[in-house]
Amino acid sequence: MTTETQIQEKPVPETTFPWERGTYDPPPAYAWLREHEPVRRVVLHDGTPAWLVTRYNDVRSILADPRVSSNQNLPGFPQIELVPRPSEEESTFLNMDAPRHTLFRRLISKHFIVKKLEVMRPRIQALVDEHIDHIIDRSEPFDFVEEIALPVPSTVIAWLLGVPPSDHPFFNRETEALLAASLGTEEAIERATEAYANINDYVDRLIAEREKLDDPGDDILGDLVRASREGQIERRDVLNTAWLLLVAGHDTTANMIGLGMLTLLEHPDQLAQLQAEPALIPDAIEELLRYLTVVHLIILRIATEDIEIGGVTIPAGEGIIPLNFAANRDDGHFPDAAKFDIRRRPRDHVAFGYGVHQCIGQALARIELQIVFETLLRRIPNVRLATDPADIQFKSHASINGIARLPVAL
Repeated sequence: MTTETQIQEKPVPETTFPWERGTYDPPPAYAWLREHEPVRRVVLHDGTPAWLVTRYNDVRSILADPRVSSNQNLPGFPQIELVPRPSEEESTFLNMDAPRHTLFRRLISKHFIVKKLEVMRPRIQALVDEHIDHIIDRSEPFDFVEEIALPVPSTVIAWLLGVPPSDHPFFNRETEALLAASLGTEEAIERATEAYANINDYVDRLIAEREKLDDPGDDILGDLVRASREGQIERRDVLNTAWLLLVAGHDTTANMIGLGMLTLLEHPDQLAQLQAEPALIPDAIEELLRYLTVVHLIILRIATEDIEIGGVTIPAGEGIIPLNFAANRDDGHFPDAAKFDIRRRPRDHVAFGYGVHQCIGQALARIELQIVFETLLRRIPNVRLATDPADIQFKSHASINGIARLPVAL
């Protein structure tokens, strides 16, 4: 495996940004930029400029700076994906500034407070045990992503949104197909397009059903419908927010479970330590979050005023890409950052972002990851890879990294 230490002197690519990341590591240029040019102007695929920020302290500074905006509809806002940018009507609170962003956070934040999520822990534990029950006696290899990594977070976000239990099989099946688009094959994209339409119609019907009720419910969808009824938000905001939570609550955690399992299997010494000392699991989860930083190119900003950072002035109206993956691999903050070490205790990593837009679902993600890995290590301690590691397909071009399949055996 190529490490960042080995590529410190490689130059920055001449191609447009973004650059392909490695299997576990950031693109090689990030390490060079951190050392030699920590704030660098690049050109995106559509010809617009944007500024990469690569050092830990600078990334946190930008994410806390009131002179940057998350409004994707501002001219010059960086466009990473090749797909068309969502219209203003399709915007989610991820791409809003205060006071609109504050309103949406307030509407749904109560569903993500630690105290309330801890009440769900036994229910999540039962869900994970149920899925392990289905595989524990398997004599043949199976796909860990399909059996564990995808269905667990999909079911949990369905609970929070208020999807009826009878609809969970449909919901899980379609969300899994939707996320498969990141594989980039024609077949996967075609199926994901179909799944997008199916889920959109389904969530729209759920909203319509809630709108007919005097009391729309006390789950997330119910609170959003109530806010729409009171005129705080538009109906389209209900659908857009449900979509955001679906993708953010499923895609990121599913990829962390799959890629995290592979990381542990690829580091048997660390895996053995965890099995011997389960109390290390919370720290191991934080290290996996830092080391993998699966949400790689989602955090985008634009300068609303001239901003000096790292000795460079970013002009107003130009995009900023605070590279949290580069920040999480900064030796200046995390010594020997390219090394995976479950005893590191990196509590201040920026895998969930930083500042007012820090991931609202991070407490839920931590609980899910802790339960999944504790249960796996306890109930199937002999799990092993059932394929050549070189054959594992990484989503190395996607904004959220992960793996397509993970064949394992017991």
